[in-house]
Amino acid sequence: MSINSAVMALAGFMVLLSVALTYFVSPNWMALTLFVGANMLQSAFTGFCPAASIFRRLGLKTAN
Repeated sequence: MSINSAVMALAGFMVLLSVALTYFVSPNWMALTLFVGANMLQSAFTGFCPAASIFRRLGLKTAN
């Protein structure tokens, strides 16, 4: 799995998890959805993604 695929999978999982937590636990979990969305937006403009940095350190390779 490439870093890009791993980042997209993690973002999708976090959004689905936050929606489930918002529905079943507390509306306050919507903050997690906002955080993930804001992080994706800033990553699009700055090119810096903390999750990609972590995956790179774990040994995942970039897509060719």
